[in-house]
This record gives sequence, structure tokens and C-alpha cells, in this order.
Amino acid sequence: MTVFNSPSFDSHELVAFKEDARSGLRAIIAVHNTALGPALGGCRFYPYGSDEQALEDVLRLSRGMSYKSALAGLPLGGGKAVIIGDPASQKSRQLLLAMGEFIEGLNGQYITAEDSGTGVADMKVIGERTTYVSGVMDGSRFGGDPSPYTAQGVFCGIKAACAFRHKANSLKGVRVAIQGAGSVGRHLTALLVAAGAEVFIADINAANLALAQALGAKTVAVADVLSMDADVLAPCAMGAVIDEQTVGVIKAGIVAGAANNQLAQVIQGEQLRQRGILYAPDFVINAGGIIDVYYQRAEGSSEKSAAHVETIADTLQRIFRRAEHTGETTARVAELLAEERFLAPVKIAAA
Repeated sequence: MTVFNSPSFDSHELVAFKEDARSGLRAIIAVHNTALGPALGGCRFYPYGSDEQALEDVLRLSRGMSYKSALAGLPLGGGKAVIIGDPASQKSRQLLLAMGEFIEGLNGQYITAEDSGTGVADMKVIGERTTYVSGVMDGSRFGGDPSPYTAQGVFCGIKAACAFRHKANSLKGVRVAIQGAGSVGRHLTALLVAAGAEVFIADINAANLALAQALGAKTVAVADVLSMDADVLAPCAMGAVIDEQTVGVIKAGIVAGAANNQLAQVIQGEQLRQRGILYAPDFVINAGGIIDVYYQRAEGSSEKSAAHVETIADTLQRIFRRAEHTGETTARVAELLAEERFLAPVKIAAA
């Protein structure tokens, strides 16, 4: 497979590859669109089964970031980085420094941040070799882990979806099934429990599950979470969880979670619509993290970031109403709204 005939290639502006024998770094950076500003997106560290799989992931994720930033009203483009390998056994200081040099060599076309398999400490090391890094706690202002803001955005999105579908402003008694008890999943659990929701959570990591239980969630088997009899299904782990096999077993009337690229194929959006399931497009509802990272880089404040995250609910309501009126899927409506912004843009400011 080449970049140009990849199914996920969508007129990307840049796809760069790096292999560093000394550190063991094997990485890909993809920049999808910079019409609104420089491309900002996370650096994922994951043991992909093949180079082709890694390429597909970085192309899809970078495209999603263009749409995410546009709908969030940010002066940013879409980019993503993936490091091929197991972070538990292959991550090293030397490798992260090499990644920083790789990013620096792109001269600001791509700005990195944490993602699955990387964290604030890793961004600090990468930041020793490049200025194009965000999400680093420096002690002088708010910053660091953006996952609480991602969770806050998903929480706002769940409330918006329930309000649209059930005309109810309260989440008391609402049954929410969360797939993934990582940092975002746990922060989301805390918010939902505090709002009176009944939370069920699944994860392959027993330690993460124990932390979620301590917050008030009930655990369910990983194999059962998608088909659980719940009001809301919140995918908060890896992407492509809704595919030809799983789309038919979902019992929840709403799908609203933090995972990227939740739909394996476009057709799953239509299949959800036909089944009467309201889908909150992932690149809209999970934008809290990128909003927070932007404000960190722009030297904003936690108050400004939190207020901006709250607007996710309004954006989703607009999408839900338009989809109901036109008969299109919510995912397609969201894409059209984003494209209206970044295909004929006026740049707001540099990030």
C-alpha cells in the first residue's frame, strides 16, 4: 500500500515517516488541512499489527482533527502522529527525544500533544527537542492532562443528546454504559455519578476498573458493554468499535462517547439512524481536549477553556436539529458544517 492509494488518504497536505535505528523510533506524522491554522493533534504510541495499519490510523485521525477543530471554532488545522511500538516495553527517553527532533524538523506544520500511550511526562521530554508541543504542565498556569476537559465535553454532549431525545434536562436515573475506564472514562464516570446517572463500565485493565468502581460505577464484562440495556452507550476506548457486527447489537438509544473514529465505516452512521439511535459525532463531542490544549498554548485560562467546552452542547443540538430536518445522518451533517468552515476559511490567528 502507498499513501496515495490508501482508503483514508483525503488530500492530506503532508505525510512524513521517520525511522531512527539508534532509538528504535518508527513514526508517522500526518497533516490533513491547515487552512484555519497549524495542525495540532496528539501523538499516539501503539503496537500496530502492520505499517499499513499505522498509516490508516494516522490518516483517519488527522482528518478527524481538521473536522474537530473546525466545529469547535478553533484556529487550528488537523494533524496526528503515531509511534509504532508497545509503550510498555519500547518507550524510552532516547526515543522520545528522537520524536521531538522529528517534529521540530517539520518547522511548525504540526504541533503535538499527548494521546493514547503517551502522557504529560512524555510531552516534557519531547519538548526538550521541539517548541511545537502542547499539554505540558509548567507550573506557571493551568495545563497538563487535557482528559478532564475531554470528559467535560462528553458529559455536556450526553446531556444535550438526552435533552434532544427525551426532552429531559436531568440525568438522574439515566443508565450509561461506558466502554473504557482510562483517564477520560473515569473523569466522565465521576461527572455522571454526581449528576445522578447509573454508570456501568468495562475495561480490560483491572486497575482502571477498580478506580472507576471507587467513583461509584458498576463493572460489566468487556464482551457485554456494547449490547447492554442502557440509555446511553459511551465508547471511550479505541476507535472503530461500531462495525457491521456490533451495530446491530446496540440497545442504547444514544451513542455518545470520547473515542475517536467510533464508526468503522460511514455506513454505520446510516445504520444507527435507521435503527433510531441518536449518534453524537465523535469529533464534535470529544473536542474538549483539543480546546483545552489550544488554550494552554494560547496562554488562556482554565475558565476560558471550560466555558468554550460548554459550547459543545450547543453545536450538537444544532447538528441534531438539522439531521432531523434533512434526514441525513448526524455524522454527515457534522462533516458538512465543518467543511463550510475549513474549505473556504478565513484564518483567525496563529496557534
